[in-house]
Amino acid sequence: MSAGDGAKTVNRIEFQQLAEVRIIEAKVLLDAGCYDGAYYLSGYAVECALKACIARLTKEHDFPDKQFVNDSYTHNIEALVKLANLKGPRDVDATSNPALGNNWLTLRDWNEKSRYRRYTQVEAESLYNAIADNTNGVLQWIRAHW
Repeated sequence: MSAGDGAKTVNRIEFQQLAEVRIIEAKVLLDAGCYDGAYYLSGYAVECALKACIARLTKEHDFPDKQFVNDSYTHNIEALVKLANLKGPRDVDATSNPALGNNWLTLRDWNEKSRYRRYTQVEAESLYNAIADNTNGVLQWIRAHW
C-alpha cells in the first residue's frame, strides 16, 4: 500500500499509521532476533513518516506540480526530508541537540536496498534506537512536523 507501487493512494493519516505500525513491527523483529528485518522496517517507518509530512503540504483541490509528485515517490530519506521542507528545521535542531543529530547520522546509511543486506544485532538496535527513542529519536522529531 505504499506510494509508488501501483496500490491505492495513501493519505497523510495512513502514512502516519504505517510509520507507527512499522516501528512496532521493527521492535517485534528485533526482540525475536530477526535483525535484518528490524533494520529495514525501522528505516521504512521514517520513510512513511516523512511521506506523511509531504502529504501535509498538499492542499485539497490544488493541482500538484508533476515534478514534486514524481520526486516524492522515492525511498531516499534525505530527499524526502528536503521535499517535506524539513531540512532547515532538522539541521537547526540536530545542531542544537547533539543526541538528535547523532540519531539522524545513524539513519543516513539506511535505504530501500537495506532489505538485501544482513545486519548484526548491534546495527539493528542502533538504528531502531536512533529512530524510536522517545526523547531524541528521529521518529519523535518527525511526529512534531507531520
